[in-house]
Amino acid sequence: MRHVVAAIDIGGTNTKFGLVDRAGKILFQSTLSTRSFPDPIDLVAHLKSIFEKEVQQLDEASILVGIGIGAPNGNYFTGQIEFAPNLLWKGKVPLCSLFAEAMNCPAWLTNDANAAALGELVYGAAKGMKDFLFITLGTGLGSGIVANGELIYGHDGFAGEVGHVLVTPGGRLCGCGRKGCLETYCSATAIVTTYHELKNSKELVDAKIIADRAHAGEREACEAFRLTGETLGLALANSVAYTSPAAIFLFGGLAHAGELLFAPTRRSFEENLLIIYKNKIKILPSGLHEDDAALLGSASLIWQELGRKKKK
Repeated sequence: MRHVVAAIDIGGTNTKFGLVDRAGKILFQSTLSTRSFPDPIDLVAHLKSIFEKEVQQLDEASILVGIGIGAPNGNYFTGQIEFAPNLLWKGKVPLCSLFAEAMNCPAWLTNDANAAALGELVYGAAKGMKDFLFITLGTGLGSGIVANGELIYGHDGFAGEVGHVLVTPGGRLCGCGRKGCLETYCSATAIVTTYHELKNSKELVDAKIIADRAHAGEREACEAFRLTGETLGLALANSVAYTSPAAIFLFGGLAHAGELLFAPTRRSFEENLLIIYKNKIKILPSGLHEDDAALLGSASLIWQELGRKKKK
């Protein structure tokens, strides 16, 4: 009998979902518009019908054993999405209980960056590694912290918000409502702001265009990456003091710039490290393929939990 899990990644615009086996093979995947389901109960019912149909089409030996969900402001301990600013669903949404009751199998939930960190641990470049940081550099800056082989959730399920450490008090306004958070200086969105400030313009560009211009030698584009890397390296140097990770993995659109970002980040990182950590911690690109990371991360969550149950 082949066990498969339903993997769901909920975003403010789109929800990606699929079926994944224990080896990390994605057997089926699709997307839908999150905003088409203003009531989460309708989303659950819609996905239930799709998953049941797709499992039946796999083969008679396949059985759905759990549901893993990655979502913004997803709380592992409560199984709820809590006050997610980019979702239509307001307040606390008990997504795990809704899915578990509808599909008659266990469901677990965590935030999207934590899910991706688990994906790196189970299927990516962190295999066999017990201590690492995982940083997503997309619209914002997400993160997951793995220590002693376990994802760190904290006492309330919201540990690991590296994107919201303050790097410039009173600086750029963040979506969280505070000013000067790391993600306002180090993300795909942030580098566009930095570039606009350097050029004193509001030209329509994105992180990829800025990277292309930096590769072509444009001064302002190169400077935007230098400033971004310096700030990121400093913040990461401070972060390692808490868990002493073996490596830090960078993932997401901004990380695609390669050495444009990695070189100044590594330089700033080493310059600002406490001496006992120097030359010990690698900053590496993620081993996950970007198209598969969301589903593999959500699937990793459920496989990890099912593995824990077996040990008990």
